Amino acid sequence: RILAVREMICAEDEEGRQQALDKLLPVQRADFEELFEIMAGLPVTIRLLDPPLHEFLPHEDREAAQVAAALGMDLMRLKARVAELEEFNPMLGFRGCRLGIKFPEITRMQTRAIFEAAVNAQKKTGEAVRPEVMIPFIAYRREFDILREVIADTAKAVEAETGVNIPYDIGTMIELPRAALRAADIAAGPLGADFFSFGTNDMTQTVLGLSRDDAAPILSNYLEHEVIATDPFVSIDQSGVGELVKIGVERGRSVKPDLKTGICGEHGGDPKSIGFFETVDLDYISCSPYRVPIARLSAAQAAIKRRRREQKTS
Repeated sequence: RILAVREMICAEDEEGRQQALDKLLPVQRADFEELFEIMAGLPVTIRLLDPPLHEFLPHEDREAAQVAAALGMDLMRLKARVAELEEFNPMLGFRGCRLGIKFPEITRMQTRAIFEAAVNAQKKTGEAVRPEVMIPFIAYRREFDILREVIADTAKAVEAETGVNIPYDIGTMIELPRAALRAADIAAGPLGADFFSFGTNDMTQTVLGLSRDDAAPILSNYLEHEVIATDPFVSIDQSGVGELVKIGVERGRSVKPDLKTGICGEHGGDPKSIGFFETVDLDYISCSPYRVPIARLSAAQAAIKRRRREQKTS
């Protein structure tokens, strides 16, 4: 499917993007349908497409020639398009909600895939499906509102076509410091975020001003000089990044007490980080599949420690 994604990114107009999206829709729908069937009625959180564009584009001449041939596109035209999309700092560039706001047809396609899959899975399994749609990389409430409207309109369209109502939640990934500080605004009201997932990998980059891809020599020097005690990408920086997570939870729940909160990233599999997240009162942690066993054990241990502390104070 990488070819269809590249076709979408390299398209020069909405018609070209739509042709690529039409190829992606059935593939995405099949993926989500299988997920919903496996989860059999349990909630499934799906992050909307968040591709740093540079990761999907061909950069070497040989690869560019292969992609141009596969897309039926002139090689020089493809190279010009790649040059046009090139960014100096892609991780802070044209990605996440910024992509969906610029090209709402991308959000419409993925949302349609989610809800059509939910309808199909519900008919197959007999189990109610409740998707949780997550909007990534927001900094402003307005970004959330724009894409929430696209998602809600698409959900209504699928319901009108199928006659099936699928309840759903719309939340956001809190990855930027501004989003954590403005959490109350983002969660406020019936149309505010239904849940937060703190993307602590990216938040560590944006809070500390460190690129995870380039941080190794800096961090090894800092460890040697005792600037830091641990790698902040392995175990969360509790007094900096962790403080922002705490602020985001408190401010979000100040306007929506039942706001569901969690974290997503490698910190979700680190025992020390999990102990910290328990003190912040997060509802869930999410991590790479191979780290799930240790994450479950650490979460249980953290919960027991917390209960003991509460019993002592009471």
